Amino acid sequence: VNQVANLTLVSSACDVVSTAYASTKESHPYIRSVCDAAEKGVKSVTEATASCVQPVLTTLEPHVAAASEYASKGLDKLGEKLPLLQKPVEQIISDTKELVSSRVADAKDAVSS
Repeated sequence: VNQVANLTLVSSACDVVSTAYASTKESHPYIRSVCDAAEKGVKSVTEATASCVQPVLTTLEPHVAAASEYASKGLDKLGEKLPLLQKPVEQIISDTKELVSSRVADAKDAVSS
């Protein structure tokens, strides 16, 4: 989970979503009250679940460690094959806009000639 969270694409996407969430929550009082209630509910469920699940996780720890190592190796290979994962969301959007703009310009030139 940490390795996925540290991917540039994932962390920048989380930052974008977090900023949008905070901004929306700040701008709209009704949405703020709904979000506050949802956050409290999630926090309560998380705390209750954590205490129940901890004994199971302790028992499964060796299996979780093996799965984590396997997943880590897979993520490393994925990162090698998809360099896009190392770019922030803003750069991907900018690159995509640039590519589309270039293709549209090429199409216009082809049509006009």
